[in-house]
Amino acid sequence: MLTIRLLGAPAIERDGQPVRSPRGRKAWALLSYVLLAERPTSRRHLADLLFADADDPLGALRWTLAELRRALGKRDVLGGDPVSPDLGEDVAVDLEQITREYADPAPLLDVGGELLEGVHLTSSLEFESWLLVERHRVSARVEARLRQAAVALLAGGRARDAVTYASRVVARNPLEEGNHELLVRSLAATGDRIAALRQVAVCEDLLRRELGVAASPALREAATVGTDSPIAPPLSGRAAASSQLDAGRAAIVAGAVDAGLQCLRRAVAEAARCRDSALQGRALVALGGALIHAARGRDEEGIVAIHEAIQLASTTGDRVTAVTAHRELGFVEAQAGRRGTADAWLAKAQALAETDQELAALLAVRGKNASDTGDYPAAFGYLHDSVERAERCADHRQQAWSLSMVARAHLLRAERSQAAAALARALEGVYEQRWMAFLPWPQTLRAELDLQDGDLEAAADRLEQAWELARQLDDSCWEGMAARGLGLLSAARGDYPAATKWQDEAAFRCIRTPDRYQWVHGYGLDAAIGTAIEHGDHERARSLVGNLASLAARCDMRELVVRAQVHRFRLGDQPALAAARLLGADIDNPALARLIRDAGKRSA
Repeated sequence: MLTIRLLGAPAIERDGQPVRSPRGRKAWALLSYVLLAERPTSRRHLADLLFADADDPLGALRWTLAELRRALGKRDVLGGDPVSPDLGEDVAVDLEQITREYADPAPLLDVGGELLEGVHLTSSLEFESWLLVERHRVSARVEARLRQAAVALLAGGRARDAVTYASRVVARNPLEEGNHELLVRSLAATGDRIAALRQVAVCEDLLRRELGVAASPALREAATVGTDSPIAPPLSGRAAASSQLDAGRAAIVAGAVDAGLQCLRRAVAEAARCRDSALQGRALVALGGALIHAARGRDEEGIVAIHEAIQLASTTGDRVTAVTAHRELGFVEAQAGRRGTADAWLAKAQALAETDQELAALLAVRGKNASDTGDYPAAFGYLHDSVERAERCADHRQQAWSLSMVARAHLLRAERSQAAAALARALEGVYEQRWMAFLPWPQTLRAELDLQDGDLEAAADRLEQAWELARQLDDSCWEGMAARGLGLLSAARGDYPAATKWQDEAAFRCIRTPDRYQWVHGYGLDAAIGTAIEHGDHERARSLVGNLASLAARCDMRELVVRAQVHRFRLGDQPALAAARLLGADIDNPALARLIRDAGKRSA
């Protein structure tokens, strides 16, 4: 077996022993690009990307491909035009081995370096831009797999093993509060409360020092409260557990979150005491869903509860609980920008789902996730299917939710009439259902259309209502969206100081809780950078564009990655436009293509 190691210093091994590596950094650059590209790449593109400085770029490409074949000991690979990435079944790539879903997670513990560590091509700035994005994406994939392993171990009762993986997660991304909470929860589950509280203190100091934000209450509570730890003494018996489950669900729907969580914790604890695994699974998935959707900053506890529910549902054969649990995990991963794990959970949910209601809900999340990555054909396919199924089963809230996501995708593609039509239907459904907890989202999208139409008065009315309602709901995502819109409104009115105030407020709102929707954060940063550039405030724009580029790459928000490159070009980074063209080539968005084209025209 031949193994290609791309993480850390690149190397080739045969049966665990190192063999001669290909000569030159460009050989490694070529191999990594061919293997990691989304589809086979043409020879002309590879030659222009990596060998444009050579007298004969295509000849240099042929020589490097031959050198790679010699190093691999395989004459029949890396051929054709486009160049095939298929190296044969006897060749393994370390990145794929350790990040695929069912792989043994143990090798992840030994991953320390970044993708192609030490490889830099100053002669190919387009490749350097691509490599920087890929390094962020790969690091996020490794972090996601480490998290997944830690949560699964914790939910399975192997807390000491979970600590090992959770520690690596914190080391890889120490500014993510949710990573610290996972480690705190794992330490507490081992019985070492002192170590758990010590980690709480470390996280609190780090967030205060580096981000200027306070840790959420969920972090400290993670040191003491588990999914089966009711705050009040539980009642007794299966009937009591079932009634607590019903009461908890009803309280959550009514907005009494704290009371609802207490009832659901009692239901989990009593079902476990009665050894009713099916009921315990249903209670756990209800608790997990409430923690994710109704309580702020509680995603980590919710994730652990849902993992426990999946294990119980698998044992009892409870298909309905399994579908809901897998969908909820997919939702959380999509919110956090962990695309691969989100798709994996959602694909499992879809394989188990049978009813229109089940499929409408999970297809909506799949559509949202695809839209976040810039995959619009897939997004529209999932979302339109979701809308139709929700209509068939009369799930009006789900229909409104899915329509709002359809509208967002059209808005991002500058298809304003289609966006307006979808938003009109979404808002109609929200008002009919009196779904005030969701109203700020379609309101802010509708206000953005008003701004584009020049109707500042209508935009102001919608945005001010959305902001006030979002604050009452204490929803950081809706606050961030509304504040972003108010910043654009202020800019449209010519009040740049107010615009920066609102856009800074949007950024703060987006990061103030650990369970944030990363796309909203990136969308706000993009607007703030564009506003700063339009007003000649290049210093502010430069201070923000690195944050956007890093966030977008880590969370696989490909369209925002491209927009960050366009912003860099407008700030004077000339090679960034070529990088934007390279990174945006596979995104089917006419508005994005026009943005890149117009940037090129301005520079001509």
